[in-house]
Amino acid sequence: MDIFEKIKNNRGPLGQHSKESHGYFTFPKLEGDIGAHMTFRGKPVLTWSLNNYLGLANHPDVRKADAEAAAQWGMAYPMGARMMSGQTKYHEQLEQELAEFMHKEDAFLLNFGYQGCMSAIEALVGRHDVIVYDSESHACMVDGVRLHQGKRFVFQHNDMESFEKMLNQAKRLTDQTGGGILVMTEGVFGMAGDQGKLKEIAEFKKVIPFRLFVDDAHGFGSIGKDGRGAGDFQGVQDQIDVYFGTFAKAMATVGAFVASEEHVIEFLRYNMRSQTFAKALPLPIVIGALKRLDMIRTMPELQDNLWNIARALQSGLRDAGFDIGHTNSVVTPVFLKGSLGEATNVTVELRETYGIFCSIVVYPVVPKDVIMLRLIPTTVHTLEDVRFTIECFSKVREKLEAGEYKAEKIASWG
Repeated sequence: MDIFEKIKNNRGPLGQHSKESHGYFTFPKLEGDIGAHMTFRGKPVLTWSLNNYLGLANHPDVRKADAEAAAQWGMAYPMGARMMSGQTKYHEQLEQELAEFMHKEDAFLLNFGYQGCMSAIEALVGRHDVIVYDSESHACMVDGVRLHQGKRFVFQHNDMESFEKMLNQAKRLTDQTGGGILVMTEGVFGMAGDQGKLKEIAEFKKVIPFRLFVDDAHGFGSIGKDGRGAGDFQGVQDQIDVYFGTFAKAMATVGAFVASEEHVIEFLRYNMRSQTFAKALPLPIVIGALKRLDMIRTMPELQDNLWNIARALQSGLRDAGFDIGHTNSVVTPVFLKGSLGEATNVTVELRETYGIFCSIVVYPVVPKDVIMLRLIPTTVHTLEDVRFTIECFSKVREKLEAGEYKAEKIASWG
């Protein structure tokens, strides 16, 4: 069969509804200054879908630092991969400050979170090594596992009995191959908001030796002392052997980093193909990240305000009878019962009638007949935003339970 003909007839699980959903349910365009209130298709919306935990995306001090760096350096500098011609003292400074902040010996700056995470995993393990990972690990971690040429075992999400079983299987295998074990989980799972059981997992190190890799994209900057993440929050930062953090959430910019022992980071600097053969991060982004990191360290009110909004949102939803799962982070899921057709009608109702823009998650990410509304609170939301949202959600839930959103097809929004 011709490759293009195959693509034409099968657009994949996410693309199968592209004609009906593109521009509204998928690839929507939010416009205006980044914040709690923006514009969608010409109408004002209260948005709960932005990775801007600390409100830094449009903070005047950040905008000023970004603008001054862009004016001084332009977006081309440095020109080349860091190993060849793209190294600067600012890249090194950012790495040093990140390592100190995370209480690690060294850190390596990465161009992108997704690319960097999967590339770090691929570099760390050889074909005799075994990976043990949580079933709800982010796609970048799963793709890193796919690059691995050796064996892998997946344990049920945050299930320590399942983890122990998989870890024992990995141990039996590495006893034969002479390889090592890399255990991978997340600090904060970005969909349901629950933290990975880092403390419980680390306890198993006393029985079976392994190295622990934690993707803390949603924890960095939002939890822990001064925003040091889930490991700090759970008191096991020293047990995390490889800490991965991204700038895309709390910092609201581009880039990421990995922090570990000095010799591990030195190895990654010379063996991560995604960095060795890619242009260095432009200097305005690096200088902007230095400014953002400084604000995270020195302005605790940013995290305090974030948690004030998150607590009000989560307690208000619970008091109103909503199921928000087991979140113990600021990520706030709301679980409802309904079909795909009902989910699309709920989305349209929230956006068009109430002016609320939030992410809606359906099968296969969640079980069939479950609708998950995913809310990302930020420090720039207000308590009035919280009150209004819960009020609107209550009205939508009432109509959903009354069967008013039933539909066989994706809702029309044009």
